[in-house]
Amino acid sequence: MNQSIGRLFLLVLGLFAVLVFASSWWTVFGSEGLRDNTYNRRELLSEQLIKRGTIRSADGQVLARSPALPGKRFGRRYPTGPLFAHAVGCTSLDRGRSGIEDYYNDPLTGRATNAITALTRLLGPAKVGDDLRTTLDGGAQQTATDELDNLPQRGSVVALELKTGAVKALVSKPSFDPNSGNCGANRNVSTQDRFPPGSTMKVVTAAAALDSGEFSPDSRVSGKNGKEISGTPLENFGGEDFGDIDLKTALTNSVNTVWASVAEQLGKKTMAEYMDKFGFYADPPMDYPDRQMIPSGVNKGGRRLVRPTSPRVDIGRVAIGQGDLEATALQMATVAQTVGNDGVRMEPRLVAKIVDPDGRTVDEPLPKRAERVMSEESAAKLETMMKSVVREGSGTAAALQGVEVAGKTGTAEINIAQGINDLWFIGFAGDVAVAVVGVRAVL
Repeated sequence: MNQSIGRLFLLVLGLFAVLVFASSWWTVFGSEGLRDNTYNRRELLSEQLIKRGTIRSADGQVLARSPALPGKRFGRRYPTGPLFAHAVGCTSLDRGRSGIEDYYNDPLTGRATNAITALTRLLGPAKVGDDLRTTLDGGAQQTATDELDNLPQRGSVVALELKTGAVKALVSKPSFDPNSGNCGANRNVSTQDRFPPGSTMKVVTAAAALDSGEFSPDSRVSGKNGKEISGTPLENFGGEDFGDIDLKTALTNSVNTVWASVAEQLGKKTMAEYMDKFGFYADPPMDYPDRQMIPSGVNKGGRRLVRPTSPRVDIGRVAIGQGDLEATALQMATVAQTVGNDGVRMEPRLVAKIVDPDGRTVDEPLPKRAERVMSEESAAKLETMMKSVVREGSGTAAALQGVEVAGKTGTAEINIAQGINDLWFIGFAGDVAVAVVGVRAVL
């Protein structure tokens, strides 16, 4: 009898321990996850009692504000409509949050994010959130949007400040109206859509070739049309045939067979090393929700991207933006930014500073270096080669009067039967790097 009572006591004690652990987990350890869950409408309803902070562009334009509603509540309005929609995102009772509104939800709703703000808010939750000043430039955003409107299908423009990685423009087509409350109705083409990068990938291959020390701009490689790469003939654009040409000429004229041969000589390990350095195969280190960004790399149709060292990868074709390689516009803008910044990749950033309701700057994120991708000398050589592309090669359409532009064009066939291509340009001039991609039917 006593033994049975003892077992029953241990069972009850075990069940009680499980109950305590479960309740402790959700109320203590899992509270943040519950709070930030997009299905948690209770949190969104409670936030209506807080005057959410204002979001502004770098030039002071109001991108998001909180007008008063009946019942001591506040709404959320976006005066610029679709113009900044994907970057700023929105907050909605029906669709949760997206974009900057999601990533910076804590400061926008007045939650303590550091020791100083925690001390000033001991008496209770704040009724007014902090303001955000973004890095986005209103003029650049409008110009990029106007240009994308000329494309009948999808497209993206990403502009980054060379030295800091600050995002000056982040435009995706199609956009959406955040005032509709339909947050995230459209994917952010700039960060969530991958495209074959075509010949813009030759910039990455050239960086690996120069920085490895195995090649120089004067190194000569055969540009013969139909050269076998991985056992299959590779064609140059228009079937053009070249003899032995130097790498500067090969980039200027975007010669496929040269760069595929260079990659094969470098080998998969070296190519993989430089792709990693440029940020491929990892989510971009940007202050933006992880679920709204995807990595770039070789996509064989599975759930995970295939590493360049895999036997399934044709590294020669990957080196020229083919071979199932796919990249986002943000990734390729980062490639251009790295070359233009003397070989140093910076973390892209959307917010310049956070300001409390009293006008004090509580956080001013400094430019953050991701890593050195190549030496300053290698970057200078590659910049010279890219300037030749715009001055006399495939990128002459990007030339600007009085400004020397370094760039690289790219074209990838999406659907040959329907004549659908994606068209690329990456480059830099002054203090800004840019990547532009658009899908267009050419028939």
